[in-house]
This record gives sequence, structure tokens and C-alpha cells, in this order.
Amino acid sequence: MTNEASLDQAINLNERFAALDTVERLRLLCREVGGRGVFTTSFGIEDQALTHLIFTADLPIEVITLDTGRLFPETYAVWSETEGHYSRRIRAVYPRHEGLEALIADQGIDGFYLSVPARHACCDVRKVEPLKRALAGASVWITGLRAGQSASRSAIDFVSFDAAHNCIKANPLLDWDRGDLVAFVEREHIPVNALHAKGYPSIGCAPCTRAIKPGEPERAGRWWWENEDQKECGLHVDESGRFVRSAPVAAEGPFR
Repeated sequence: MTNEASLDQAINLNERFAALDTVERLRLLCREVGGRGVFTTSFGIEDQALTHLIFTADLPIEVITLDTGRLFPETYAVWSETEGHYSRRIRAVYPRHEGLEALIADQGIDGFYLSVPARHACCDVRKVEPLKRALAGASVWITGLRAGQSASRSAIDFVSFDAAHNCIKANPLLDWDRGDLVAFVEREHIPVNALHAKGYPSIGCAPCTRAIKPGEPERAGRWWWENEDQKECGLHVDESGRFVRSAPVAAEGPFR
């Protein structure tokens, strides 16, 4: 399929997503895009909800995580609990040791605090390059992005074409409200990261994530020493730092 055809398909799927519930969105992707579907989880509440839906509906979607080597103990705990809860393995992709050793030799173990470029270099080695390997040959990349997570994420699409990874990218939870998400997870008895109860609505690497203060945006605790408009790791933005879009997002959508 050409990039133009993939873009047309992304626009078509994007328009159809708003009227569907989340499982129907996932089934639509499997049915109409086909090929290898990959969901990347970081074990936050959004990703736990999607993991639950994928596993309980027995959908042909691989669940993969990027283990950066700097995750919280609580994240590893919920990873183990999730595998036990669903009797399924979650595949891990790790940084290449050569790149990681070179990074630390250059900037030190915590050099990402020194500058934005240094932090981006760390994210590139620990997350961006492993993601490329995780998505190699994939037709669909599924994420847990929600519009309510940050101002920059409020304008992204349900579905777009990700040219960097040559695949359809889908955000089935885009229109979910956090309150509805919490209620869903509680109702379905889904394992959750213990850090959420400690004031961490968004969870990444331990050195780069803090609890948020009352009234702060959900992602304020990520790379808190940087400006708000720089708070992406490179997984979801293009080289200019912008989210890739295919078509306008519907003004309203169903909370599922």
C-alpha cells in the first residue's frame, strides 16, 4: 500500500471511530487494516484499560512494552500482576546496549537533567530506537493517548498515518474522560499502577516523573524541569516536535 492510500485509509477510519465504542474501534482496525497490529503499553491507567480490552476480546494485537531500564518498581510490579491476571505474556523491547553505554559514557548516568537535547538523546536511545524495532513490519500501531492529557494532545486524530513507522496509528481512547476511565478500570477490576494513587496520573521513567500538584495538568509531572511545550519524548511527534495529523478530530465523541 502506498503512503497516499494509507493516508486515505487513515482519514476514513478516523471519521468512523467517533461513532464506535472502543472494542469496535479495535475490531475495525484488525478487520480493515489487517496485518500485524501492535499496542505499546507503559502500564499507565489508559494502557491497562486497552490491555484489558485486547486480552478479554482475544484480539490479534501484540502487546509490547519498552523497558527503558529506568522504570519505577511499581511499574514492574503491575507488569507482573497484569501477566498473572490475564495469563498472557507482554513482550519487552530493550535499548541496544551499545547505544546505552555510549550515551552514559557521554552524558553520565543522569545527564538528561542538563539540557533538553541531552534529555532527548536519552529518550532516543531508551525509547525511540526500541520503538522502531517494536513496530518493524507492523500495519497498525495502537496507543493509549487521550485528548485530555495535555494541550498538545487535544488536537490529535483518532487515526492517522505515521510515515516515520510506515503504519496506521490509532488512539482508541482519544475521547475518554479520565473520570470515566477510572470508573471503567474499577468496575472491571483491572490491575493498576500503585503510583496513580500517589498523585502520578502520568507515569514514565522514575528519574523523569514526579507527582503533580493540585490543579496541575495530568502530564505536569513528566520532565517537570522543562517548558510545557517541550514535554514529549519523541515517540508521538515528528522531527519538528509536532503531532502528525490526518484529518480534524470530531468536536465530541462517546466516552466508552
